[in-house]
Amino acid sequence: MARPTSRFVCQSCGEAFLKWEGQCRSCGEWNSLVETVVRAKASGPRPIPRVFGEASEAVPLGAIGQADVPRQATHIGELDRVLGGGIVSGSLILLGGEPGIGKSTLLLQVAAGLGRPVLYATGEESAAQVRLRAGRLGLLETPAGTAIEVLAERDVGRIIEVARTRRPALVVVDSIQTATLDELEGAAGSVGQVRESTVRFMEFAKGESIAVVLVGHVTKDGSLAGPKTMEHLVDAVIALEGERFAALRLVRASKNRFGSTDEVGVFEMAESGLREVDDPARAFLADHPEAAPGSVVAPTMEGSRPLLVEVQALVSAAGFGTPARKASGVDPNRLGLLVAVLGRRAGIALGSHDVYANLAGGLSVAEPGLDLPLALALASSLRDRPVVADSVAIGEVGLLGELRGVPGIERRLREAARLGFTSAIVPRPGRGAPPVEVPGLRIVEVATLREAIATGIGDGQRTRGEAVPAMLG
Repeated sequence: MARPTSRFVCQSCGEAFLKWEGQCRSCGEWNSLVETVVRAKASGPRPIPRVFGEASEAVPLGAIGQADVPRQATHIGELDRVLGGGIVSGSLILLGGEPGIGKSTLLLQVAAGLGRPVLYATGEESAAQVRLRAGRLGLLETPAGTAIEVLAERDVGRIIEVARTRRPALVVVDSIQTATLDELEGAAGSVGQVRESTVRFMEFAKGESIAVVLVGHVTKDGSLAGPKTMEHLVDAVIALEGERFAALRLVRASKNRFGSTDEVGVFEMAESGLREVDDPARAFLADHPEAAPGSVVAPTMEGSRPLLVEVQALVSAAGFGTPARKASGVDPNRLGLLVAVLGRRAGIALGSHDVYANLAGGLSVAEPGLDLPLALALASSLRDRPVVADSVAIGEVGLLGELRGVPGIERRLREAARLGFTSAIVPRPGRGAPPVEVPGLRIVEVATLREAIATGIGDGQRTRGEAVPAMLG
């Protein structure tokens, strides 16, 4: 059999060239040529596609039976939650994260938790280095010490050959950026190598019904390195997030063909590896001896789980030039919008001040329900007056300064009451909507941002039916 050859194919027009060129001579696009394996076409009639050994036919949607999706539990509850119950046999999973965030540590713990044979192919470390990490995690004295087989190999063909022989329950490739194919001349990590390697592992996973986990690097802007087609080929894209020098780690799924993408797993980095957080709702709350200006607690929803997070803001007089607007964990565009609404609709002028916003614990939240807590934190920092103690706030802020409700508000407030909070500032329900009642929690309903600021950092609180206190000057 002739050895497959490679061509440099333009990703814009599809024209192929024998060597790489900076510009495609056909369409004129720059840096669009990617090395691709060219396979010889089989002669004769095209074979009929087969599905589970039978010829495929068109079937009415209602007549299709429910497919059974077997899963392998990792026995790591937070990860199984994100995956939808466990690892599906024959699936291809991409795990990404910053360097040093704990990807290899998590995968070693997953391999140990499966309780079945696992092939760990490492192209970045030697087998001895993997053993050192396993020793730090205390896995050598457990059954995982013999169930996990380490293969220090970068060649994709060799990894697949060993996996076909060993028949493990899971194959871990650390990382896809170090995997190479002999058919391609490009260096490891190039677009052609990464894409073709992913295709080979996908064909192996589907053909052999063996789950494969690929470790992926991220670029300086936080996105996964490699072609976007790599993310389309895999069944799930899992991201391990968090500050490298902080203790908390978050696991999210941006794509999952076998489960939801709304769930989040919370871990804590310890000496013995990644440890599940017992009470994730409390994990992102900072301990303060007393109420501090610029700090507001917000009950958020991550999938089906309510989490409480501390929103922090700092407002200071700007020097020369354009005032700074810095945000960590919140949308910077949303921060700019709230600064404008506060100045125009609530009498909180921040145009000549530097504004900094942050979510404690390294959590990132994109939901609009964080608008009201962030606006209250900004007003509190500017006035140097703390928000009412033991209170939470939630709600979306409109351009007219009105407040809008958010989904799941009762579940959020029940979690706040469980953690000891006694009052909550929420948007006033619309016409016909039933009031929210949470035992042990004083509900303060407001209609506008101006009312919320007067209630939160004013002279008192307004319960249902009471008058609004005087606004702050």
